[in-house]
Amino acid sequence: QVHVVESGGGLVQPGGSLRLSCEASGRFFSAYEMAWYRQAPGKQREYVAIITGASSINYKDSVKGRFTISRDNAKNTMYLQMNSLKPEDTAVYYCNVLYGGLTYWGQGTQVTVSS
Repeated sequence: QVHVVESGGGLVQPGGSLRLSCEASGRFFSAYEMAWYRQAPGKQREYVAIITGASSINYKDSVKGRFTISRDNAKNTMYLQMNSLKPEDTAVYYCNVLYGGLTYWGQGTQVTVSS
């Protein structure tokens, strides 16, 4: 069982920045494939970015150049640095961990971009 906890959400003005954190339990954190998803009101959950255990990275097209995903294996933590935020980035952001054929989700953290 992997316990996943997100933090760092909040209210920010358009053009602002936030950094989300995702802490995941377990001895094999460095091998976890980890991703960020988000779900806006009335919409389906969508993929945002992914980082593998080998630190291969991929982003959703609409966040490329604005968001940066990274991980610190010594701290069992993954990050999402979000810059130049837009109102359409407003959503609950979820951390996803894939390991051993199983997937784990956090409870989500709310990001609201509004003036």
